[in-house]
Amino acid sequence: MVAPKGSMASATANHPPLNSHKLLRRALPNRAFALIFACAISALFYHHVKTLLRPTTAANAVSALFLLLADAVLAFMWCTTQSFRLYPTRNEEFPENLEKVVGGTRGFPALDVFICTADPYKEPPMGVVNTALSVMAYEYPVEKLSVYVSDDGGSELTMFAFMEAARFAGHWLPFCRERSLVERSPEAYFASNICGGTDIDKMKMMYESMKVRVEHVVERGKVGEEYINGDRERRVLGKWTDEFTRRDHPAVIEILLDNSRDRDIAGNVMPNLIYLSREKSKNVPHQFKAGALNVLLRVSAVMTNAPILLTLDCDMRSNDPSTPRRALCYLANPSTDQSQLGYVQFPQRFQGINEGDIYCGDFKRLFQINPPGMTNGPSYVGTGCFFRRRCLFGAPSAIVLPEIPELSPERCLKGPIQSEETLALAKKVAGCKYEHNTNWGHKVGFRYGSLVEDYYTGYMLQCEGWRSAFCHPDRAAFLGDAPICLIDVLNQNKRWAIGLLEVGFSKFSPVTYGVRSMGLLMGLSFAHYAFWAVWCIPITIYAFLPQIALINGLSIFPKVSEPWFFLYIFLFLGAYAQDLTDFALAGHNGTLRRWWNDQRMCLVRGLTSYVFGTIEFTLKSLGFAAHGFNVTSKVLDDEQSKKYEQGVFEFGAVSPMFVVLAVAAIVNLASLLQGLTTVVAVARRSGGDAEGLVLQVLLASFGVVNCWPIYEAMFIRTDKGRMPTKVTLVSTFIASLLYTAVSLA
Repeated sequence: MVAPKGSMASATANHPPLNSHKLLRRALPNRAFALIFACAISALFYHHVKTLLRPTTAANAVSALFLLLADAVLAFMWCTTQSFRLYPTRNEEFPENLEKVVGGTRGFPALDVFICTADPYKEPPMGVVNTALSVMAYEYPVEKLSVYVSDDGGSELTMFAFMEAARFAGHWLPFCRERSLVERSPEAYFASNICGGTDIDKMKMMYESMKVRVEHVVERGKVGEEYINGDRERRVLGKWTDEFTRRDHPAVIEILLDNSRDRDIAGNVMPNLIYLSREKSKNVPHQFKAGALNVLLRVSAVMTNAPILLTLDCDMRSNDPSTPRRALCYLANPSTDQSQLGYVQFPQRFQGINEGDIYCGDFKRLFQINPPGMTNGPSYVGTGCFFRRRCLFGAPSAIVLPEIPELSPERCLKGPIQSEETLALAKKVAGCKYEHNTNWGHKVGFRYGSLVEDYYTGYMLQCEGWRSAFCHPDRAAFLGDAPICLIDVLNQNKRWAIGLLEVGFSKFSPVTYGVRSMGLLMGLSFAHYAFWAVWCIPITIYAFLPQIALINGLSIFPKVSEPWFFLYIFLFLGAYAQDLTDFALAGHNGTLRRWWNDQRMCLVRGLTSYVFGTIEFTLKSLGFAAHGFNVTSKVLDDEQSKKYEQGVFEFGAVSPMFVVLAVAAIVNLASLLQGLTTVVAVARRSGGDAEGLVLQVLLASFGVVNCWPIYEAMFIRTDKGRMPTKVTLVSTFIASLLYTAVSLA
């Protein structure tokens, strides 16, 4: 592992630079603070050991053991976080030099774009269409661009939407080129374009007409005869018979646009647009998103075999038509060693986030703050990633030997993609039994074995010797939709927690296999994510133990007059101050309000998603439970959207995760009131000493301030998004039992 030093640009005497990277000035302060903080953590553990060796009561001994466990986990997670702070770098690209270096657009490699969707009701087809149209309109040689849409729901509704999109593209693509539009998603363009004109109005009317037809078909749940244009569409849609079900159907591959024959209204070549729904059988188990991506990888190898691939979520539209050129500033750079550069990752950025980002939908630390500090490059985050096809077929030094020659990443294609031979082979490799007794999903392609196949794939590629590059331009390359309902956010995070634990406790764990394969810092970087869920241990302990002790008048922290008191204050304020600094320096709406909501959601996830994710992972490991892939809904409810824009939490669903949150909120409030009463009573007594309770009162106060949205939802609000009465009653009952039990102890 080589850490980046200084400022470097990829320039030689023969050509101008395509990219540069430099070590950020914050690196030295980060290292100095890490040293000081490490000394403070060591002192804290000395204090814990000293307390355990001389406990005053049995209750103090038990409390000290739990606090030691909590602080040990916090110390481990702090160590993993330092891997992002020691060598933070900033990359910059110079796409204006690209054509000079590669010899014009003729030197651009072919590009295959993979867009995945799975449910036309949770992922509306018009959203997927807008994503596809935005990348079809890239500033890229059209004859070298192919867009593949994987419909894992196998829906005729999605097929119909893309038939409509193929017709509309013939008008939209030249419209974008003639006006040099930056915003090339029709929905986003027409929403932001307030200045009309004859041509614009005509195009908007054409788009709205398509949108109405598609949404009407989705609402009806079937494609009516009045919407079918010609025998070809009738033949294609005729494949959806009564025997064709979501979980049992043959492979469907339809070439909706072929750049060898189709032209737009201006007579220009159009990119390939290919619809794919892999074969499924109720008798054959199938992988989820990673399985769909592997089918795309094989089918595209047979049909176009572009050396560069872009993977996109269905709601992650392109926001900058020059994005592929930025990626090529790394992937096509002749002045650096390209034999180990596997992929270029753009950060996930989101549209529609409310001003305060109350649910931490932006995930700034995951997508923007941490990646620049990963010394070998960022992990794959599932979307907005340009891959070198070769990296998905084995280690850089490995000899590629696919099971059939047609899947080789080095193969040169001959013949049209419409040929019967090509289509027959494409359907074969899209079969549900094709991967049996092969290395697909294990040593080849996107990896199976975890619900977070993106993290696992990026991790294994790095372990094999591939590296990556982080490309973070000022204008977001892609914009997606974040969940705006709290229960959706928590369920999504629970699924991530389960998948990450599957990697963390596997034989490929980052703390063992990862450190050996990539080095200490990269191993710790991946371990930070793999063990995300263990945050639930310290968060749960600190949310309940000090408060319960405070209710009982038991001091478990140092007194104000003791030096250890200031050690706790330093550790708390130091950690939060550095987190706030990272947040602010990352830019892009790094406001104090957003940071506060970000840290609050960390606590919320720790008490809900991570707890239940850990429980479900443990049960599954013991053979008692199973879980599957759940699609996060992209459908926006008007009332929920309104509340979200106002910054109001949505608690409308009955969930055990909300019960835990509500119990924690009640316990913290009760302990604060009890603690303040105790402190005042002790202070009034002659010779009373309440110094030992001050830290617990401060901690309960911190909990109460963070829980304010929960108190509102339980006791003040009357709208549909308030905490369900059932949850409030159950939580109050559990908190009362806990309070009574502690008071009697």
